[in-house]
Amino acid sequence: MAISKDLKNIRNFGICAHIDAGKTTTSERVLFYTGITHKIGEVHDGGATMDWMEQEKERGITITSAATTTTWNGVQLNLIDTPGHVDFTIEVERSMRVLDGAVAVFDASQGVEPQSETVWKQADKYGVPRIAFANKMDKTGGNFMMTYESIIKRLAGNKVIPIQLPIGQENEFSGIINLINMKAYTFDGKMGEKVIEMEIPASHQADADKWHAALVEKAAEQDDDLMNKFFENGTLTEAEIIQGLRKGVISDMVYPLMCGSALMNKGVQLVLDAVVDLLPSPLDVKGGMATGVDPDDIDTVISLKQDPNETLGAIAFKIMTDPFVGRITFVRVYAGTLKSGSYVLNSVTGEKERIGRLLQMHANTRTEIDEIPAGNIGAIIGLKDTKTGDTLCDINRPILLERMVFPEPVISISVEPKTKADQEKMGMALNKLAEEDPSFRVSSNPETGQTIMAGMGELHLEILVDRMKREFKVEANVGAPQVAYRETITATVTDERGTHKKQSGGRGQFGDVVITFEPITPEQRIADPEGLADETVFLNKVVGGVIPREFIPGVEKGLKTAYTRGIIAGYPIVDVKATLTFGSYHDVDSNELAFRMAAIKAFRQAARKAKPALLEPIMLVEVNTPEEYMGDVLGNLNSKRGQIIEMTERGMAKIIRAHVPLSEMFGYSTDLRSSSQGRATYAMEFAHYSQVPNNITEKIRAERGVKFEEDDEE
Repeated sequence: MAISKDLKNIRNFGICAHIDAGKTTTSERVLFYTGITHKIGEVHDGGATMDWMEQEKERGITITSAATTTTWNGVQLNLIDTPGHVDFTIEVERSMRVLDGAVAVFDASQGVEPQSETVWKQADKYGVPRIAFANKMDKTGGNFMMTYESIIKRLAGNKVIPIQLPIGQENEFSGIINLINMKAYTFDGKMGEKVIEMEIPASHQADADKWHAALVEKAAEQDDDLMNKFFENGTLTEAEIIQGLRKGVISDMVYPLMCGSALMNKGVQLVLDAVVDLLPSPLDVKGGMATGVDPDDIDTVISLKQDPNETLGAIAFKIMTDPFVGRITFVRVYAGTLKSGSYVLNSVTGEKERIGRLLQMHANTRTEIDEIPAGNIGAIIGLKDTKTGDTLCDINRPILLERMVFPEPVISISVEPKTKADQEKMGMALNKLAEEDPSFRVSSNPETGQTIMAGMGELHLEILVDRMKREFKVEANVGAPQVAYRETITATVTDERGTHKKQSGGRGQFGDVVITFEPITPEQRIADPEGLADETVFLNKVVGGVIPREFIPGVEKGLKTAYTRGIIAGYPIVDVKATLTFGSYHDVDSNELAFRMAAIKAFRQAARKAKPALLEPIMLVEVNTPEEYMGDVLGNLNSKRGQIIEMTERGMAKIIRAHVPLSEMFGYSTDLRSSSQGRATYAMEFAHYSQVPNNITEKIRAERGVKFEEDDEE
C-alpha cells in the first residue's frame, strides 16, 4: 500500500487500555473492516494478527506494541496496538511519544481499572488527544453509564461526553444510537460487516434527545462562531457538531465516549469513523510543527514544519530484533522524507548512520518501500548505533527532538548460564534484549559474579528469560526475584567538608570540597518539576574561584559514584540535592580525580549524619472480589503491610484499592485464589517508593551481611 504524503489525510493513533479490556480484539476488527485481513484473528484462539509473538499467543496478552497501516474512507490510518499489562508499560510510553491520538478502550463491566489510569496519565504527559470506547457492552455487568461516571470521577472530569448510547446492554445489547446525527445502527452479516442505519427506537428517544442537547452544547463551547450559531438557532448541524468536537479533542478539552462490543462485531466501524472525524492529523498537532533544540546549545529552540519537503527530523521509538533481517528500528518521521540509501545524523550520539532498507510494518510482516515521508511511521533495517528515543536528522541541520523518560526497574533476578556454550550466547542475548527494552537493565554483582536482570515485574522478567531460551537458544538457571530497594537521606547536613590528600613522592593529589546535602521530598518535586526532575540533583554555588572551574565536573562525577552504593545496605541513593558551597585547591597537586575522591568522602561522612533510610517500591493493588470474600481479602492485605486506600463497588463486585510493598506481593495470586476460591482477581502497578520500617531494614541488612559502621570509602 502506497504511503500517503497528504498529511491532512493521515491519522497516527494507538489503542490503549487496561489488560483484558479488548484492545487487540478491537484492533483485529479494524484490520478486517478496513480490508487488510480477510479473516478475524481471535486473541483467545492465539490467532490475533497483532499478537504475533509466541509468548503472546500462549498467554492471550499483548507484550509488545505492534504497528500496522491501513485506510478508512480515504484516510490513511497508522495504528499501534499497545499492551495492557503494567509490566510492559514502556511499550505504551514510547508509543504515546510518537502518536497524534489514541483510542482508550474500557471494559464496560469494569469501568476505569488501574492500568486505564496509567495509560491515561501517559497520554496526558505527552499531550495525546483521545476518544474513549466502552467495549464489552454485551458482557454480564456491562453498564455504559457506570463506565461514563467512572471516567468522570477517576480520569477526565466534565471533559468526557457521550457521542453514542447503547440500545440495551448485557445480553440485550443490540445496537448503537449515534448522538451526532441522531440515527441508530445495528450490525448484520457473519462478521458484523453490514452497518444498518435506522431510526432511533421510540423507547430510547427521550434519552437520546437529552444527551444530544448536552452534546450540542459541549460542541458549541469549543468555538466562538459555533457558540453564536447555537444561540441564534438553538442547535447545530451534524457537520458543525463534528467541527466543534474535533476542535475540543485536539485541544484536549473534550473526550468523546462511544460504546460497542468488538468481540460481537458491533460498533468498531463507528469507532473508525470517529478516528477519521475527531482525532488530529499531523498538521493539527502543535500547529503542524515539530519542535526540538540545537544539540550544541539546548537553549536554542528549533522548529520544523511537518512537511515532506522540510529538512529531516525523525525519532526512533522502538528497536526489534528479527531472526531473519536482524535489527529493525521503528521511526516516526516528523519532517522531511527518510530515503533508503541516504545518510542521516543521530543527534544524540553525534554519529552518522546509513539508512538501509525501509519497511512498512504490518505486525511482524513487512513491505519494502523506498521512502517514509513526514507524518508517517515506518521501520529501518541497517542502523547500528541508534537507540530508543534517539533523533535522526539532516547532517547539515542538527535537531534534538524531545526524548522519552524510561521507568526504573523495581524487581530483579539472578541468571546463570547452564553450560560454557550458553555463557557466550547469554551476553549477546541480554544485550539485544536490553537494546529493545529500555525498562530492562542488565548488571553484574561484583561480590557474587552473578548476572542480574532487572525489570518492571515478575511477568516481564519471565517473558525475557523465555525469549532468551526460544529466540537465542540460551539455557539459564534463574534465581528468586529480588526487590529493587533504594536508599536516601532524611535530614539536611550543612557544609560537610571532604578532603582528599595523598603524597607519595613527586606530584601528589589534593582536593578539598564543602558540600551541603539535603533530602528531596515528593512535595518539592511537585513544586519544582523542572529543577528537581532527576533522582539526584547537583548545584554549584562556588564563587570567587576557590575551586577552578575545570575541577567542578569531578565533584559531580564523584557524587554520582558515591550514590551508586548507599551505607545502609549498599543500594543506590536517590532523592538527594547536593550544593557545592566552598573548597580549596593546590596549584600543583590538584586535579579532577582528587576532587572526585574528595566529593565521595564528603558524602560518606555526611550520609551517617543525615539519618539515612532504606526505601522500598510500593505497589498500587486493586482487588476485585465477591462480597463474601471481602473480609479474608482485607485480612490478607493487612498481613502484607498493606494500607487500604478505598473500597468501592463495581456492579456486584467489591473493589479494594491498597498500597502494598512489592516485597510482600510475591506469590499473591496463589494467596488470593485460595482465599476466594478462585473468584477474586487483582491488578497492580508501581506507585512510589516509601521508607522501610526499622525491623525490616535490619532484616535486609542482615541478609546482605552489611555492618553499619563499616567505612567503604576506600
